[in-house]
Formats: sequence, C-alpha cells, structure tokens
Amino acid sequence: MEKFFDEIFKEEEAQISVELIIVLAAVVAVVLLLVNQLQETSAEGSDKLKKTADEVFKKIDDI
Repeated sequence: MEKFFDEIFKEEEAQISVELIIVLAAVVAVVLLLVNQLQETSAEGSDKLKKTADEVFKKIDDI
C-alpha cells in the first residue's frame, strides 16, 4: 500500500513541477516583452533628445 501512495505523491510532484515550468515560462515571456518595449521606448527617447540637442546647437550657432 505504501508503494501505491508513493507513486501518487510522485505524480503530484511531477504535476507541480510541470505547472511551475509553465508559469516560469509565462513570466519569462512577459519580461522579454517588457524589455523589448523598454528598448523601443529608449530608442525613441534617444532620437528625440538628439533632435532637440541639434536644434539647440543650431540656435546657439545663430546667436
């Protein structure tokens, strides 16, 4: 009888492990999406900052 219960508990542990792997994979996917979005946002911000700096330097040159 103990062997029967041991097998049941091992299956439950395996099920928990599979569920944990699925949850971790989902978390990693969300993190990758956020990182990608932040990279795009920082690239856009960098471009805008460069344009603004160029405009400021042009105005300084005009003075």
